Amino acid sequence: MNKPLAQGVADPERIPYQKPQPRDMRPDMVIHDAMSQNDPRVWVPLTAHIAVRPLQFNVTQGQYTHVMRVTKAGMIARHRHSGGVHAWVFKGRWLYLEHDWVAEEGSYIYEPPGETHTLVVPEGCNEMITLFQVTGSLMYVDPQGVSTGYDDVFTRLDKARAHYTSVGLGENYVERFIR
Repeated sequence: MNKPLAQGVADPERIPYQKPQPRDMRPDMVIHDAMSQNDPRVWVPLTAHIAVRPLQFNVTQGQYTHVMRVTKAGMIARHRHSGGVHAWVFKGRWLYLEHDWVAEEGSYIYEPPGETHTLVVPEGCNEMITLFQVTGSLMYVDPQGVSTGYDDVFTRLDKARAHYTSVGLGENYVERFIR
């Protein structure tokens, strides 16, 4: 049986969902300028040549998503993952000293939990931009596996909050990224 079309609607596929969303559902996150360089204050510097653009801090699942921008070749970090990581290279290239592949523009990479590797932007690459979705901790280690520190959703959130406060956006600026 065909239902009549809503008044003024020519295509029945274009009728929006008519029921309420779940009561406790959180609102969508939409970041229209995720790659923008228009306001450099939204990029959180990790070093003089590495900055990240937070997109989400999922504090209930121990996960964060950010765009990393590196503007100088060299070693970024040697680390071990407690959870999986998804990466998508938008610009430039990078590699792990422990593998024989190179992640180049357009590449998608999945890194399994337990993986330990040394992230390097190779010579000749002046800018690397990659989206990383990290679950769990990054445990920084020396070449022999001795712990030198760690990062997780909470340390990254603290760094972002401190940065946004210091550049005048305010400590609450980071709230838009928390789920």
